[in-house]
Amino acid sequence: MTETTIAPAVLTPQQAAAYLQLSTGCLAAWRSRAVGPRYIKLGHGRGGAIRYRRADLDAHLDAAAQQ
Repeated sequence: MTETTIAPAVLTPQQAAAYLQLSTGCLAAWRSRAVGPRYIKLGHGRGGAIRYRRADLDAHLDAAAQQ
């Protein structure tokens, strides 16, 4: 039987940081300043899980591209 790998629909901050080649601290700083890629917060309060859609990370890269 062949094993199929499915890319996750959303990425953890660690996965998103690796994808963007940044630190998780950089992503956290961007979230606190309301800049950077869009993110999803699952749950309420400080304990909510943060996730990123790969499409939002790609859109952030496209917007940051220098002409």
